[in-house]
Amino acid sequence: MDKHLIDSHKLHFHPDRVAQYLAGRDDWEKAKGVYPIYIEVSPIGACNHRCTFCAVDYIGYKTVSLDMDVLRKNLPLMGQMGVRSIMYAGEGEPLLHKQINEIVVLTKKSGIDVSFTTNMSFMPKGFTEEALGSVSWIKASVNAGTAETYSQIHRTKAAHFDTTIDNLRQLVEAKRRNKFETTVGVQCLLLPENQHEIETLAKLCQEIGVDYLVVKPYSQHEFSNTRTYEDLSYQQFLSMEDRLSSLNTDTFSLIFRSNTMRKYDDGNRYPRCYATPFMWAYIMANGTVSGCSAYLLDNRFEYGNINDATFPEIWEGERRHKSFDYVRNELDIKECRRNCRMDEINRYLYQLTDARPAHANFI
Repeated sequence: MDKHLIDSHKLHFHPDRVAQYLAGRDDWEKAKGVYPIYIEVSPIGACNHRCTFCAVDYIGYKTVSLDMDVLRKNLPLMGQMGVRSIMYAGEGEPLLHKQINEIVVLTKKSGIDVSFTTNMSFMPKGFTEEALGSVSWIKASVNAGTAETYSQIHRTKAAHFDTTIDNLRQLVEAKRRNKFETTVGVQCLLLPENQHEIETLAKLCQEIGVDYLVVKPYSQHEFSNTRTYEDLSYQQFLSMEDRLSSLNTDTFSLIFRSNTMRKYDDGNRYPRCYATPFMWAYIMANGTVSGCSAYLLDNRFEYGNINDATFPEIWEGERRHKSFDYVRNELDIKECRRNCRMDEINRYLYQLTDARPAHANFI
């Protein structure tokens, strides 16, 4: 039922970029022109929730936001250089940016696909009319099936649960009314506090009319202040998959990320990071361009700031060159976050390179 390959990866749909990577992975002069397929962008640092599991709590939910003029300059350049998708999410709640509707339209006009991960407890005025049709997918983080548990995990008012559900209804209704192709989904981080409410949430998602519910594991960010779930094991939850699979229908998918859960407890992975600084990037709300969201505020992964230089200047600049050398020669991935955003990409690139089988030519 995972037709969007949420529990896997989609890099094999970009053979041109993979070929670029293979040609340049050890040669900076070639590597500097390999632009990211996908970028996560944080439009604003502020957030109206304080979730118990928040990976970026150490950044401090600052009220800084990306400047519209800077985006008008950079988004078209990013599209021209081969960036193919942007997910608006980040350190804060992306829908709180006062010009988010305009940002969405500009991103799409720049030839870049648009998506959101959001808590969906706030809907900007005019969003469904002005922006939704330009969004490939929008995924709401709803981490409980009842208002009481939701308020405890999201550390917000219980009323935000009903507001979020109502906003999701509005998205679905607007999508159907306007025949938009936008995929509307929900994700839930599986935690001891909400495990008994997953089925309740799934049935609510079905009733609303969203396309899918993703049930995913927690992953400890090495810099996070929160350590509540640091030792959580997912072996105890794997048996839920069979029971929850009965909720799948022709119009609704329950994507239980068992592959990712199993990997969380499995120490076996690739020996180095292959994806950084190639396949993706992260732009913070203050404009900092970083190679990895697991190392925000770490200058070893910071390439520059779009308030001071254009994205192409930053991407092909000396600071990314230094990071390129560092990741290749010095980074110990034992320091890295397990099940990071690029985990499946790294496994794929590892198979193509250092783990290439002896008889690979016998296709």
